[in-house]
Amino acid sequence: MVTVEDVRRLAATFPRSSEHLIRDRVKFRVGAIVYLAFSRDETLMGFAFPKEERAALVAAEPETFLLPPESDMRFNWVMARMAVLDPEEMRELVVEAWRMVVPKKVYAAYLAGCR
Repeated sequence: MVTVEDVRRLAATFPRSSEHLIRDRVKFRVGAIVYLAFSRDETLMGFAFPKEERAALVAAEPETFLLPPESDMRFNWVMARMAVLDPEEMRELVVEAWRMVVPKKVYAAYLAGCR
């Protein structure tokens, strides 16, 4: 099981990432673009994800992933149940969500620093 604190520690390492509390929900963004958001009870994590791939993700692991509410279907977004995410899977999802919203050179510099 992964917690918001686990995600917070990881997101704090990303250049240009900032945490915000908006309407009692923890959100992470780069500039004005939200790439991670948690439900008020912190049981769900929404994250940036390619629209064209989300149906396959949800179909492959419906116990872990679900589609966003109808109002958010227009965005590159999907949801995950925090109780069934493992730390490695969370890390991959969060890094990829952040990667979708930062310039390529920022991501490349981050990768270079990780090696």
